[in-house]
Amino acid sequence: MENTIEDKQRKYMNPYLAGFLLGLTIIFAFYFTGRGLGASGAVKSAVVATVDAVAHDHAMDSDYYAPYASKEESPLRAWLVFEVLGVMIGALISGILAGRLKLKIEHSPKITSKTRLLMATLGGILFGVGSQLGRGCTSGAALSGMATLSTAGFLSMIGIFGTGYVFAYFFRKFWI
Repeated sequence: MENTIEDKQRKYMNPYLAGFLLGLTIIFAFYFTGRGLGASGAVKSAVVATVDAVAHDHAMDSDYYAPYASKEESPLRAWLVFEVLGVMIGALISGILAGRLKLKIEHSPKITSKTRLLMATLGGILFGVGSQLGRGCTSGAALSGMATLSTAGFLSMIGIFGTGYVFAYFFRKFWI
């Protein structure tokens, strides 16, 4: 049985409601933690904990890892790690409830599953490098920055969407 367009549209939350709820989430994050949202800090914590476990001496000698690895508490106990775990669990629950949880690689008919996985991996690596160069991911730099009316937050959002708009033309064949 094929899904109609209406069936597919009903499986997703209204984007205006989702945006409003995201805004409330940012407000609550500032209220309860004194900080905005962001995910790149959780990845950094996981990397630091891994390097510290595998090569403790290297982590302590490194200017990058040492400030995080030298703390008494594990970097994995950072609240951002729990935030990202919560997002992953929430996404899993949402996928199950909406009937969208499938183990299949969705891609354009113009490319193979292997190409889609390769491009997704490359995009993830570039995003990770960019988040470290920019000192935060899109949610940390742009959304939380804009929530505090920071000029840098607005410039980050313009840069993120502007760059995405420019590059989408060249990479659209990988998605449509």
